[in-house]
Amino acid sequence: MNEMMIIDLGRKTLMMVLILSGPMLLLSLVVGLIVSIFQAATQITEMTLTFIPKLVAMGIALLVFLPWMLQLFKGFFVELLEMIPSMLR
Repeated sequence: MNEMMIIDLGRKTLMMVLILSGPMLLLSLVVGLIVSIFQAATQITEMTLTFIPKLVAMGIALLVFLPWMLQLFKGFFVELLEMIPSMLR
């Protein structure tokens, strides 16, 4: 296993993490922004008001995106398993 293989594996792993976490993080960002605008407009300063909508949005996003995320992760895992013989040389 040479340095280029390690760098390529690290790059692929980081991209996989970004792709898998992206939809849920973006949805959480959008919900947080909407709740913040609502809080600013109504001058409500309740801290738990941002937590519950984000938690619900993350749960819904997980239900919606989980099959796609599992398929993507499975493909990455199979690719890693197929790389093992070439890493042992």
